[in-house]
Amino acid sequence: MKITPVSHAQAARAKTIFIPLFKNESPSGDAVFMRLAPSVKKAVLEFARKEFRGDEGETKSVWFAVGAVRRVRLFGKGEKSKWNARKADILPRRFIRAAKADRASEYAVSSGGDLTAFARNSLMAHFEYNRYKETPKGGWPEVKSITPAVADTDRAPAVRAIAEGSAIGEEVNSARELANTPGSDMTPMHLAEAARLAAKRAGFRATILDEKAIARLGMGGVLGVARGSDEKPRFIILEYRKGAKDQKPLVLVGKGVTFDTGGINLKPEQYMYEMHMDMSGGAAVIHGIAAIARLKLAINVVGLVPAVENMPSGSSYRPGDLLKSMSGKTIEVLNTDAEGRVILADALTYALRYKPGLIADFATLTGAAHVALGNYCSAVFTNRDALTEKLVAVGTASGDYVWPLPLWDEYLHEIKGTFGDIANMAKNDRYGGAIHGAKFLEQFVEDAPFAHIDIAPRMTAVDSDILARGATGVGVRYIAELARAYPGIMKQEEGIRN
Repeated sequence: MKITPVSHAQAARAKTIFIPLFKNESPSGDAVFMRLAPSVKKAVLEFARKEFRGDEGETKSVWFAVGAVRRVRLFGKGEKSKWNARKADILPRRFIRAAKADRASEYAVSSGGDLTAFARNSLMAHFEYNRYKETPKGGWPEVKSITPAVADTDRAPAVRAIAEGSAIGEEVNSARELANTPGSDMTPMHLAEAARLAAKRAGFRATILDEKAIARLGMGGVLGVARGSDEKPRFIILEYRKGAKDQKPLVLVGKGVTFDTGGINLKPEQYMYEMHMDMSGGAAVIHGIAAIARLKLAINVVGLVPAVENMPSGSSYRPGDLLKSMSGKTIEVLNTDAEGRVILADALTYALRYKPGLIADFATLTGAAHVALGNYCSAVFTNRDALTEKLVAVGTASGDYVWPLPLWDEYLHEIKGTFGDIANMAKNDRYGGAIHGAKFLEQFVEDAPFAHIDIAPRMTAVDSDILARGATGVGVRYIAELARAYPGIMKQEEGIRN
């Protein structure tokens, strides 16, 4: 799909034109509308006055039998006083959905707003995972060209904004492609190869460690979880170094459980179907770094993805087992379905080798985060209270919204081990389960600045997202924006230390 900014006059000659309007707003002030042929303007104005209110979600079309313009579709934005960035993100997705429903392969938009967000959201809305479906006779509905109207003086910055948004949107969709792939075709080995390919395309370094190398590092958490599967674990290391030599790297860690049955503590049937997406954090790190590389950001970034399958078998790790992590701490296994934090423990310990300025992990870690926050944002935890506001702001700016939950020391005693140093869940995990998971992870970062983003609430799309069913690609947009904000975060951290 190509997104090309055009002048208002060019947009007014398109076959299909989309015009968004607030409630009770007349199209007469729209720059593209003003350049329409008089007969078209008259018809649209009369239709809008009689048939269109501009309610949020409303859309209606005016059709023309002759002339260059054949359809003008109006989109309601609702009350102007209630308009916000979240609704602005949804609007381009509504355009795509309407175009696909109409089988319109191209359209002009009278106002794209923030064109970076416009391009990003248009691409995200266009994505559908049809790899395993038979192509229908008429083909899948496809939008080939979108032409947002801009002032002539704004064309150069518009081109740059669209290129940036397109790069991020494409990487979000690549992460969705990985997460949607069935577990039989997305094993740890396949995920590692996907990471290698992404690195080659975007221009950063990928190193893949096999089971023997993982064992030499003493990653008992990764090896323990992987033990029950015939698919051998991989440890993925990604490096993008375009920052100053003395800049401490941003280290991103992504959970890469390519299929999670729960292990011996087998998941209920209704919760297992989507567990090929339990590597969404790993996919986000891979394609988040790809987005950073494509944007050519001046930053040093490292990505770490422990990739395993969690399967029940005669060789699986068991409740009651004690696993020696890379840090030297022993992990007491109370539940084999709390496996994500077990493999992340080793990855977080490995992250300390880089003397990071910030470690941020992305993981579909707990259903408890979903219960706490619902469907519309991820949970964020940090061991630096001063970082909380910045981490939330990154989510708001990126469209990958996050909301803070506490990481207080009061929760630590609830995950103290009986026979090991730390338990992989609380004995009563009904209350504060998301916090217990975050508090567990914190024990493996020493004093490094740390953020844990539990993306479980945003793993799959809900109807109001106006995205195809399946993975959302959560985390990729956040990572790209976090990379932009990182120099400021580093300055703040250094200021606190001084």
